[in-house]
Amino acid sequence: APVIELDDATWDDVLDVNLKGTFLCCRAVCRGMMARRYGRIINISSTAAFAPRERSAAYAASKAGVLGFTRALALEMAPYGVTVNAIAPGVTNTALPRLGLTEEQIAELGRLNPMGRIAEPEDMVGPVLFFASDYAAYVSGQVLPVTGGFFVR
Repeated sequence: APVIELDDATWDDVLDVNLKGTFLCCRAVCRGMMARRYGRIINISSTAAFAPRERSAAYAASKAGVLGFTRALALEMAPYGVTVNAIAPGVTNTALPRLGLTEEQIAELGRLNPMGRIAEPEDMVGPVLFFASDYAAYVSGQVLPVTGGFFVR
């Protein structure tokens, strides 16, 4: 909804799920990771954090908040050997991007992508596995857009 039509309950619901939910999950695992002096936290943001669509202020704000939170937590957890990163998927074939978009609009977003399609949930697996692996042991506070090259154009 446009901001002038966005009610407090909707705003709160979106931020509670996307931002507060991320905070609560991270807080729940941090002490154990600190004690073990090892851990990998991978948060899920969205390209909406830095390139929002119209009528998506609450969602964009919540996902931008996830990016800021990820970076702040990375600083706190680094002394304990814990990395904190995020992926930022582009339009992905789930129920969420279809809210307010027609099948035709979804197809057009796929055509505009250099790879000729929108992402599938499985496209997120590789980036998450990288951040979870020891190959990313010295990578922290980063966000990886998973967009099929959408922002290259």
